[in-house]
Amino acid sequence: MSHPSFVSVDDIKETKCPIAILGAETDFMSPPELVKQFEQILSDSGIRHFVKIYPGVSHGWTVRYNSDDATAVKWAEQAMVDMTSWFNENLK
Repeated sequence: MSHPSFVSVDDIKETKCPIAILGAETDFMSPPELVKQFEQILSDSGIRHFVKIYPGVSHGWTVRYNSDDATAVKWAEQAMVDMTSWFNENLK
């Protein structure tokens, strides 16, 4: 999930398969504190997971970023690398 929307702690508690969650430093839909709760729940449950909060970006940064902003481009590209690596590891 990139910059998840309308995902609750209860939703994450129901997770049964490996999951990746990419969060934004500035995100009213899923603030870093909530993403960190997701990570704790997944760790406690033993579900394989990848959780990362990307600095200096806002909700939607992986698909709606300013291509003239070098920082935005850098983090969008890094998110693509992180997700591709995660898929390669977990979807065999």
